[in-house]
Amino acid sequence: MTRGRFITLEGGEGAGKSTQLRALAQALRSRGLDVVETREPGGSEGAEAVRALLLTGGADRWSPRAEALLFAAARADHVEKTIRPALQRGAWVLSDRFLDSSRAYQGQGALSDADIVALHRLGSEGFLPDRTLLLTLPDNEAAQRARRRDGDQSDRIGGRDSDFHRAVASAFARFAADEPDRVRAVDASGAAEDVTDRLVATLSDLLP
Repeated sequence: MTRGRFITLEGGEGAGKSTQLRALAQALRSRGLDVVETREPGGSEGAEAVRALLLTGGADRWSPRAEALLFAAARADHVEKTIRPALQRGAWVLSDRFLDSSRAYQGQGALSDADIVALHRLGSEGFLPDRTLLLTLPDNEAAQRARRRDGDQSDRIGGRDSDFHRAVASAFARFAADEPDRVRAVDASGAAEDVTDRLVATLSDLLP
């Protein structure tokens, strides 16, 4: 049996990852592929329990180190219980966020990028996606989309200030520049169906 593919969608708040993940899954299923849709934090029973801890409460509920450890623990369970079994049966797994979000978000605190990667190596054996699709938007457009989506109900991470989110966007751009074989930036502006077409095109070399 051919091993499946693991594809992650990354980007800042309001980039449209959740919407595009569903559309991309539909496009891949139309090609006859078995597709699993998942998310982080979450994606398995244990990881969903950790998600509730991470995304609720006040901004200072967790220290940067504790937050990074919780994300790594959730990811370890997600990889073991959901992602690897699906890949082994030949499915394509699409995840809304993965390691690069930890690097971009938790890397803004007390931990370095090397620290985040070390936690991932310990918790998930350094497991990486076959392809990471980075959805990009200008800061103002992304912020407007996030406000329309969340109103005043942002979670404790999404609700951080604009300087934080600019730093996150800069980190994502750096990952794309440093790892061009794995991380591909995709323009997320314009009609949703056009964005989906761009995502499919970016996967053309992996498709059967």
